[in-house]
Amino acid sequence: MTQPLRVRSSKPPLPPLPPPQQLIDILVDSYRKQCMVDDEVALLDVLDTAGQEEYSAMREQYMRTGEGFLLVYSITSRESFEEIRTFQQQILRVKDKDVFPMVVVGNKLDLASERKVSVEEGKMLADEFNCSFLETSAKTNTNVEPAFFEVVRAIRNYNREMQGGPTIGGGLSHNGGGMGKMDMADDDAQAGCCSKCVLM
Repeated sequence: MTQPLRVRSSKPPLPPLPPPQQLIDILVDSYRKQCMVDDEVALLDVLDTAGQEEYSAMREQYMRTGEGFLLVYSITSRESFEEIRTFQQQILRVKDKDVFPMVVVGNKLDLASERKVSVEEGKMLADEFNCSFLETSAKTNTNVEPAFFEVVRAIRNYNREMQGGPTIGGGLSHNGGGMGKMDMADDDAQAGCCSKCVLM
């Protein structure tokens, strides 16, 4: 699964995202949400591809337009975990980059008793990709918002690096938490960045 993010100014209030279960679902869908991440307004354009094979023909288009990616696997499925490396390599190839904003996410934490992929394996893969790692549960809404906030931070840091500026620390790292609110920002809030996030 993957998702793209983008940040821009916005006048009218934006509709809320659907429940977290629908964010990490098997359906390809897109949502838009304005939120606050580290005291900056962020407008998230979220595209959920869920890694489904029938949408593989469109996958490279998602990758071309995405500004950041959530690489999501099920902790109950080793096959989905092993696919993450393929997605990561494909993203870098399509982007023609050595690095790009990504976050590795182990989903279905509510099914920990059926775990097939250890926390340590998820951390090691994220370390290899030089990105953050979280485990989430869309069912219980555990760490779902922090995952989106972390990919926003990754995009912001990447953009600062590309512009030659300093990166901002304090983001999530290996199952950590982070600052951020999914509440709607005030109508008169100043614009932050608009991030196009792809969920794979």
